[in-house]
Amino acid sequence: MSTGRPGLTRRRLLQGAAAAPLLAALPRAGLAASDGPIREYRLRAAPASVRLAAPPFPPSALWCYGGATPGPELRLRHGERLRVVLENGLDELTAVHWHGVRVPNEMDGISFLTQPPVEPGQQFVYEFEPPDAGTFWYHSHENAPVQQGRGLHGVIVVEERDPPRVDRDLVWSLDDWRLDRDAQIVDDFDSALDYSRAGRIGNTVTLNGRTSPELPVRAGERIRLRVVNSANARIFQLRFQGHQPTVIALDGQPVEPFQEPSLTLAPAQRADLVIDMSGRPGERFAVIDTFYGQNPFRVAELAYSEEPPLRESPLDAPIALAPVALPEPVLDDRSLTKEVLLEGGDLGRLRKAYVDGRQRGLSELILDGKFWAVCGVAGFRQVMPPFITAERGRTVVLRLLNRTAWPHTIHTHGHSFRIVSRHGREPDRAVWRDTVWLEPEEDTVVAFVADNPGDWLLHCHMLSHAYAGMQATFRVT
Repeated sequence: MSTGRPGLTRRRLLQGAAAAPLLAALPRAGLAASDGPIREYRLRAAPASVRLAAPPFPPSALWCYGGATPGPELRLRHGERLRVVLENGLDELTAVHWHGVRVPNEMDGISFLTQPPVEPGQQFVYEFEPPDAGTFWYHSHENAPVQQGRGLHGVIVVEERDPPRVDRDLVWSLDDWRLDRDAQIVDDFDSALDYSRAGRIGNTVTLNGRTSPELPVRAGERIRLRVVNSANARIFQLRFQGHQPTVIALDGQPVEPFQEPSLTLAPAQRADLVIDMSGRPGERFAVIDTFYGQNPFRVAELAYSEEPPLRESPLDAPIALAPVALPEPVLDDRSLTKEVLLEGGDLGRLRKAYVDGRQRGLSELILDGKFWAVCGVAGFRQVMPPFITAERGRTVVLRLLNRTAWPHTIHTHGHSFRIVSRHGREPDRAVWRDTVWLEPEEDTVVAFVADNPGDWLLHCHMLSHAYAGMQATFRVT
């Protein structure tokens, strides 16, 4: 059966899985060579015991990279090459996706589409040079609702060659968990309610693996804060009491600096903030999530030390990042335009869809765990014909039509896109993203230059939705 990738079949991919450890053992000349510096990390995906909730709750049994969640922070300079050796210590297949990094297709980490899945006890080597500086993240893309939902994710920081001057550069990885009274993961990842409604939203929120942590700060210092929404389905709306963060990047791509009363991040989205610590020694300020208005909660607390201010007035240094280096899409009659219809879910209008090449009615779809469709197809793993094929260098315009009663966060692999319009209106500022949040019944238009050859995923990053059908592939030749 075809995987949608020219010349590559599911059987050949499965046969290739046995060769994955041999690939990992090859000398570097057998892989892409690089004359530049290489940062190498090792990631072991394995069960681990991690304390998410404070005592008296016991540690939680999770799946982690390097024994912690989030996993090791992978930090390198723009122009360096990243090499990651993944070891699978789980009892099931796994793979790693480098979210937002415009990697070569064979490094994208999608089982049965770009690589063989990594067998238990085996290794796989990922190696690439990130073309963009920025804040990105990595996570399992095999059985993703379960593996990411149990803790398999971490953050990638690609530092600019000439970064803005700050006193500290910090990462916040936001996540949520569905825990029972013993602080253990509730094993209901196949819940039909999660599949067909808002996705798997937990009852415990963590920041860098801890509930309601304190961030020690000093009056007068300037902090760059890289915020990542690593949750399966939760949307965050952060308000920094007593402070006014300035946004300098979204999804790893620079924006003209701006301020807003709150920061909203849907699953998989990121934001880089610059915050001048304007409080006084000894003061405390909460960071509150207000997206679910009936249940606001404290995400963290800015705790000022008793030290005298580092400086009496804000740091006088520019914070704007270098402009986006992405190719600008040309919107004209030569653009390849496609309506991407998102259907399904509870209260939806989906009545039939294709699964694995055969059209099925709604009752059969539900029995098969499929509640959503993209362009009339309920995605089944990665065995899907591409919904659009673009020649390399051509502008692609996608009209994302959310015809459901639920929000979705649509992510494109291998490419970042410009937001052209939302609700029929142009955005107030030029914004590039790799994940866009669509409200119920919303229409959003995005555009990008198809400059990265291969077969790529487009899917909802509310992962229960993706695995219940809201995923598709597109091809760049």
